[in-house]
Amino acid sequence: MHSTATFETDRAVKDSAIYVALLRGVNVGGKNRLPMKALAAMFADAGCGDVRTYIQSGNVVFAAAPALAMEIPALIAAGIAERFGFQAPVVTRTAAQLRQVVARNPYLAAGAPETALHVLFLAAAPDPARIAALDPDRSPPDTFVAQGQEIYVHAPNGLGRSKLTNDYFDRTLGTISTGRNWRTVTTLLAMMEQG
Repeated sequence: MHSTATFETDRAVKDSAIYVALLRGVNVGGKNRLPMKALAAMFADAGCGDVRTYIQSGNVVFAAAPALAMEIPALIAAGIAERFGFQAPVVTRTAAQLRQVVARNPYLAAGAPETALHVLFLAAAPDPARIAALDPDRSPPDTFVAQGQEIYVHAPNGLGRSKLTNDYFDRTLGTISTGRNWRTVTTLLAMMEQG
């Protein structure tokens, strides 16, 4: 016979789904150092299962019940601030949401090389008036398309010198963004679909 605690744990595991957490600004240029092993442990300690990280830039695939997954961005950001002493915003997506991000990339249909493609994931959907305020000619030849909670960026010469920065989008849209190159986006989706 199950104890109440075991039953609750079994139900939480059964009701869990796969998510990805995308952290902003960790292990970049020698700043905001955060070992991925420590980050994975923070997710496990918060109650997440099947925690896996990808590269050093703060990508975590995990399983959690929806209620816990909603709390994860605040929990992890607070834990990083307390333990490591810096702010690292956390944005999450479900496997279904990430699948849509991959399927809807307008630059793939246009034949753009995958090496020039990036996605900025927004913490919240921006107001349409703020989207309208974005400058399409801010950084030629770079272009972007805003769709829902993502900004698709085509940067033929790379993002290093582009004026399409996180700060620009955050300031203009009134939200927080974190970017990933296309290879990372598709790799994370593959990890999520492996279960």
